[in-house]
Amino acid sequence: MKFELKASDRSTSARAGEITTAHGLIQTPIFMPVGTAGTVKSVHQRELRDDIGAQIILGNTYHLNLRPGTSLLEEAGGLHRFMNWDLPLLTDSGGYQVYSLAGMRKIKEEGVSFQSHIDGSRQFFSPERAIEIQRSIGADIIMAFDECTSWPSEYAVTRKSMELTHRWLTRCCTHTDSLPPLYGYEQTLFPIVQGGTYHDLRKISAEFIASTNRDGNAIGGLSVGEPAEVMYAITEIVCNILPKEKPRYLMGVGTPVNILECIALGIDMFDCVLPTRNARNGMLFTSEGIINIRNEKWKNDLSPLDEHGTCFVDKQYSKAYLRHLVISKEILGAQIATIHNLGFYLQLVKTAREKIMDGSFSPWKNEQVKMLGQRR
Repeated sequence: MKFELKASDRSTSARAGEITTAHGLIQTPIFMPVGTAGTVKSVHQRELRDDIGAQIILGNTYHLNLRPGTSLLEEAGGLHRFMNWDLPLLTDSGGYQVYSLAGMRKIKEEGVSFQSHIDGSRQFFSPERAIEIQRSIGADIIMAFDECTSWPSEYAVTRKSMELTHRWLTRCCTHTDSLPPLYGYEQTLFPIVQGGTYHDLRKISAEFIASTNRDGNAIGGLSVGEPAEVMYAITEIVCNILPKEKPRYLMGVGTPVNILECIALGIDMFDCVLPTRNARNGMLFTSEGIINIRNEKWKNDLSPLDEHGTCFVDKQYSKAYLRHLVISKEILGAQIATIHNLGFYLQLVKTAREKIMDGSFSPWKNEQVKMLGQRR
């Protein structure tokens, strides 16, 4: 993997760059749609690539390991071929499931044992096993196995978790470097900064992650319930420590406003289930604010979904039609809403990149933040 900075904003820490992978180029800042189980829910791969403009999507190690399993993925030639996606892929290591399955897992130095949410079978993830599964999946960018603490979390608990994450990272690095490529191309490992909402722990973790000298770095453990201002403060601290010449990935964040604020702090890569999950529940992110399409006020509104939207569905369908589909629980409603939301997110980061390149990012960002967070 190669990362090249193309431009920096004069009044913020925002940057525009390019990541080169074996499966293509990624222009940053970028939003990555979440395809947990080898699919971005309700969206065809052709739509993702051609209509929405996705440059990279995510798969999840935990879910793909349980179903369809690594044996079938290897037989297929990796997830790219299995799901017919020829652009870059990133895989989450399964560390977030360690966090979310708190009632079904046990953490030890060796790794994490837990029950499958599908059939109750006993499973075990170690740092080495997480790397091996991601090797079988074949993603261009793979994540180190980590532990994420909840919010709020006591200082001693958070420090102990962070230190375990660091020890696991060392094992991830060693194992990654010992394995030959499975599908003829290298995979890039991103370490993950942890440390909860404690500034001193985040500094310690960021310095440790930077010292491993990998080709990219990630920030985890945010957007788990803490106030947005706390998230921004932590992101700024970490970005000031992580090397500028390598991409920075803020995991699991967030709303359009969150993304713009964090681009201004120096983040290059984002992912979040918000645009897809909320779309299926009737929430639309638009150029004029947030819409709950289920509300009665849209029942007879024949205006386009988004007057200023650039995705093909924005002008083809009215608010009234989409509301009818969603209220009627028609599958097409979830498809249209998801395509719209992802198209909006991808256009937002594309425009942010353009504004960074032409030197007008800061005033544009400030105007957008005022508008995009309001409820319509």
